[in-house]
Amino acid sequence: MRMSAKAEYAVRAMIQLATAEAGALVKTDDLARAQQIPPQFLVDILSDLRTDRLVRSHRGRDGGYELSRPAADISIADVLRCIDGPLASVRDIGLGDLPYSGPTAALTDVWRALRASMRSVLEQTSLADVAAGVLPDHVRAFADDYRRQEEARGHQDN
Repeated sequence: MRMSAKAEYAVRAMIQLATAEAGALVKTDDLARAQQIPPQFLVDILSDLRTDRLVRSHRGRDGGYELSRPAADISIADVLRCIDGPLASVRDIGLGDLPYSGPTAALTDVWRALRASMRSVLEQTSLADVAAGVLPDHVRAFADDYRRQEEARGHQDN
């Protein structure tokens, strides 16, 4: 999976909004500054998030942005799909329609497994989880396994 800068900024902005007090509105400039996101880029991102009804905007001097529903009810996958579309795709072709045959036929199941593993992490991790630093057990286990593998590779390189 390759995540665009726009999607990564959107996730960071949404997690920042998740930390705002209930009912508090966050101004675009404050959000941009807090997450070091170029302000004009953030305006475009917030427009997409608003269109997908992930955030609400309020106009006026005291206006700003807030999440449209509780942070626990918005997954990382919701944000990524809003910005970049499907979580995992192969040439924008449905997995059942891929032209694999012979020795590559099982590759479709590899792509299905990839999509399923991404969903298990991204759909089951909410903005609230990340903001609180308390990830679902299986996500933490994946991260811990990855760190151990990276450490092992680092020691092999020495």
